[in-house]
Order: sequence, then structure tokens, then C-alpha cells
Amino acid sequence: MYVQILSAGFLSAFLTILFTYLLKRLGKQGKLGNLYVMVRGGTPRAIGLAPLIALLLFLPFPFKNLVAIMGGMAFLDDLIGRKKISSLPVEWGQIFRGLGMILVIILGYPYLGVAAILIALMIQPLNIADMEPGSACSSIIIMSTLSLLIMWTLGDPDSSNLYVPWLLLASCLGYAPLDYAGKIMLGEVGNHSFAVVLGLSFFLAGGLTGLILLFILTVLLIAFIRRKNLHSFLEKKLAIKNPTWGDYAMDILTGGGLGDLIRKIIFNDQQVTIKNSFLIKLGFRRLLYNPFARHKPSN
Repeated sequence: MYVQILSAGFLSAFLTILFTYLLKRLGKQGKLGNLYVMVRGGTPRAIGLAPLIALLLFLPFPFKNLVAIMGGMAFLDDLIGRKKISSLPVEWGQIFRGLGMILVIILGYPYLGVAAILIALMIQPLNIADMEPGSACSSIIIMSTLSLLIMWTLGDPDSSNLYVPWLLLASCLGYAPLDYAGKIMLGEVGNHSFAVVLGLSFFLAGGLTGLILLFILTVLLIAFIRRKNLHSFLEKKLAIKNPTWGDYAMDILTGGGLGDLIRKIIFNDQQVTIKNSFLIKLGFRRLLYNPFARHKPSN
């Protein structure tokens, strides 16, 4: 088991360096499109393909299939970018992400039951975490380590359960240094794939109950890691004054294009104003914020 774990870590590190070098060269030549973005002087995206390959080589079945499907759909999202479908208010990336999540649920249900739904939903918080260097990696490293600690504390006799979070931790550590330095980005292919394996790790650590509790803890951890940026974003971009920890958590759970699309369908061009102090603490201002409303909230 430990040979495979170390091999995954080294392979992830090697492929990360290789893909970074290749994508930087091609990106500067204008040959990569959405896989090279002009952030921090030019940054290759979708380097998360490196740890994905490492995970796919060493993950056992049927987990390998779930990660392969989600990773493949997410990579299509990275390749195409934010392109809308004709006149519809939907992007191709949202379609591929949603399809990947549905397939993870359908194919994972026979093995995982209802837990397959939560594992697919892990994609949302990890996607939001990946909006600044190192945040997603920190979340994965901390939560995969916690999964291992829980298994050891409970005396899990099945070493194959320990193998999955160990493999996740090794693959992330191999990739992480350049991400912390702000030189690369996981992209959807990376954070989506990591999210599925992290969800699987939670399930192996504590079943459905453990998955629910660790899912919530992951959201709170990401809120803590990104608290400064979230505070600035909520105040300056969404006009939510004095945002609460509930607002941070709701942004992580419901932020992004898919959440905004749902709000548009529900509220059309109307904006709901929240005045109740308890609901404000719970983050309902962010939960119900409609970016397509005619007027900003008067909170």
C-alpha cells in the first residue's frame, strides 16, 4: 500500500512540473486558449490534471470510475471556458459539471447509497476554495489528514479504507508547492476530482453520518481560510454590509454560476431583503442574493 501512495505522490509532483513547463511555453505562444490565463503575469490552468492522473492510476474500483467521469467532464469545462449556449442563460461548463455530478450520483449509488449525492455536492465548496492560491490544497490536506485521524482513533481494521485518504493526501502534496506559490491553478479538473476523492474519504471514515459532519466542517474550514477575501467580496461586490460567518458559509455552499442561475430562475429580477437578525446570522442575505435583480439589497 505504501509503495503505491509514495508512487502517486512522486508522479503527481513530476507531472505537475512537466505540465507547468509545457503549458507555460504553449501559453506564451497563444496556443492554449482557456488553459492559460493572464493572471499573475500568466498562469497555466488545469494543472490539476497531474494529480488526477496519479489518482486514476492508483485508486481502486469503483472509486476510480467516479473520479474519471467527474475529472473528464471538468476538463471539458476547463477547455471550453465560460461560453454560453446560444441565448440560454447557461454555460457549457455548467452543463458538463452538472452532467458529471449526475453521473457520479447514478453510478455511485449502488455502492454508496444516498452518500453518493453528498459526495457529488462536495464539488461546490472545493470549487469555491480554489479561487485563491493554496486554499483548496490547504482544505484537502487538513481534511484528508482528519479523515485518517478519525480512522486511526476508531481503530478501522480495513487498511483499504485508509488507502484512499492517504492517496489523496500524497497526490495533493505532490501538486501543492507551485499552487501555494501562485504559479499554477488546479482548474475545474483538479478541484472537482479532489472533491470526489475527499468525499469518498469522509464516507470511508464515518459512513453517511461522518460524511455529513465532515462536509459541514469542510465548509467552515474554507470559510475560515478565505474569510478576508470573502468579507471584501461580499461587501464590495454584493453590497452585503458587515457580512457574517453565515454569509461566508452560504457563499461557499451556493456561490458561483450555478447558484446564480438558480436564483435567477426563482427570483427573476427581484431582490429579497432580509431584516431578521437571526436569519442574517445564518447567512440568508447571501443565500437569497440575486445578481440579476434590478436593485442591490439595502442591508
